[in-house]
Amino acid sequence: MRRGGGFEVKFSRKNGSKPHGAPKISFNASVIVFIALIFISVLMLIFSSGSFFLNVKNLGLSLFTGVRGGIYKLSSTVSGTVLSVGKLAELRKDYTELLKQLENYEELQRSNAEIYQENIRLREQLGFAREINFKRIPAEISGRDPDNLFSALVINKGSFAGVTIDMPVVAWQNGVQALVGKVIQTGAFESLVMPVFDNNSLASARLLVSRFEGIVEGQGNRDTPLIMRFVPKRAREEINIGDIVTSSGMGGVFPAGINIGRVSRIYDVEYETTLEIELVPMIDFSRLEYVFLIENIENEEAAGISND
Repeated sequence: MRRGGGFEVKFSRKNGSKPHGAPKISFNASVIVFIALIFISVLMLIFSSGSFFLNVKNLGLSLFTGVRGGIYKLSSTVSGTVLSVGKLAELRKDYTELLKQLENYEELQRSNAEIYQENIRLREQLGFAREINFKRIPAEISGRDPDNLFSALVINKGSFAGVTIDMPVVAWQNGVQALVGKVIQTGAFESLVMPVFDNNSLASARLLVSRFEGIVEGQGNRDTPLIMRFVPKRAREEINIGDIVTSSGMGGVFPAGINIGRVSRIYDVEYETTLEIELVPMIDFSRLEYVFLIENIENEEAAGISND
């Protein structure tokens, strides 16, 4: 509607509503401006007092301290691990060296024990050598007959050392002199000895207490008893288990008085005219190492006198 050369604007109202554009916008702007002014005032107050920089400085220091502490812990852990690895390697080296020293000590201890036992055996043999009244040749068991025909023992002395066939062989065990056998073959530096347990071995023997005589035979095995045959039956009451049997000197091969074995069993069969006696050899052939080959000095001297 135009009035007085101008225009007049009218706002229509519907449903009793009021116009609401401008007044609302003016209120919101005022609030924003007020908040902004307060914020600026606070910032200015903070900056002017210097507390902001102090807080930032404190925060930076705290952060740096934390980082530094973490780095220190990490470096300590790494260095500790490296040192531990080095220490472990050093300990392992020391452990290996100690093991070697222990092995050397044990080997030395075994060697000393072996030397000690060998010295005992040699002293025993030396004492025996001083006591017997025969020409003697010391020897060592070095093997057995490879053909195993006579269960023969191989000794490390031969004709070069004066060994001859049929030379008696004795040994010293547990303080007792005992018969081992006789030489059946000689070489320059080795000889074969037929032991008393061989099937072909025969030795004239005598019961030490009752003085009855017989022949001792082997049964082919060092673990089986010897057999003494041709002992008169009348000797039965005078023979006891454990009696010693020695060589009698008959036959000219073995000198008299050399121990052979002990009585372990007596067989008295009705239809037999003689006794059969089992003997346990005085020599433990499983432990036999050193022997002596003997020759009767009296016979040698007698032969020399007759030749003169």
